[in-house]
Amino acid sequence: MRGVFLDTSTMKLEELETFALEKSLEHWEFFETTAPEETARRIAEAEVVITNKVVLDRALIEGAPRLKLICVCATGTNNIDLDAAAEKNIPVRNVSGYTGSSLAQHTLALILALATRWHQYDADVKAGRWSQSDIFCRLDYPVLELAGKNLGIIGYGDLGQKVAQLGEALGMTILISDSFTGEQKPGRVPLARLLAESDVVSLHCPLTENTDKLVNEDFLAGMKNSAFLINTARGGLIDERALVDALNNGTIAGAALDVLSVEPPPANHPLLANNIPNLIITPHNAWISRESRQRLLSGVVRNIEDWKAGNAG
Repeated sequence: MRGVFLDTSTMKLEELETFALEKSLEHWEFFETTAPEETARRIAEAEVVITNKVVLDRALIEGAPRLKLICVCATGTNNIDLDAAAEKNIPVRNVSGYTGSSLAQHTLALILALATRWHQYDADVKAGRWSQSDIFCRLDYPVLELAGKNLGIIGYGDLGQKVAQLGEALGMTILISDSFTGEQKPGRVPLARLLAESDVVSLHCPLTENTDKLVNEDFLAGMKNSAFLINTARGGLIDERALVDALNNGTIAGAALDVLSVEPPPANHPLLANNIPNLIITPHNAWISRESRQRLLSGVVRNIEDWKAGNAG
């Protein structure tokens, strides 16, 4: 049985234990990256295909006669034509719950960076400004003490819960937004109240029809002008031009993002302008700890073994 992993560079496999994956099928082909024009040829003889971000559309799925299983090396499956796969009775299996601790600590790091401005002070020290100071310290940027402040969580699954726990450890009060499914859950608050009362708003919801560009002009106007926005979920949750305007106009005090709507972003992406105040962007690496990637790879192997055993569903 033949398997193909189309974009191993997204996992940096050389840092991971791959024995279980290699033994899960008789023959594997591993490709660091796969360009769109290469995909059809590479999956033509494969029974099992692993992809992180390589797109498998209807034409590709229908053009792979031996394909029996698609494993997404991620949680999101938006790069797969699920209808086409279902029509051919090809199961599509993803992996969830692998990023929890890694993503939560990255979210906390972003919150702390905005609150303490340590990255700006560090840059000033390296630029020689501390050495030029008339006093023993620098007081150039305001620092926010998080204890006693409100942390608003939008999306309260495993990731949102872990971030809430870290916020509580800092002495923050947690506000949890109502579910976008309409399901009534105890302890939740309406979104408008969360925005009005939160000092930090952190996004952990999936990107759906209900949440596409959730963070728009009205959303941002509903936040405190002293509040921070954090997004370690999906770039499409944010109307990015609205966020640029909000930061430039002082509608909110700062934002820290690990995701953008297009990745990698074009050089002229509006959020990459170098004059936007108090904006931090990291390159979609909240999930990349070695431990997190190993959990993800182990989840892919489990999906393959379950499928081989006939109980992948």
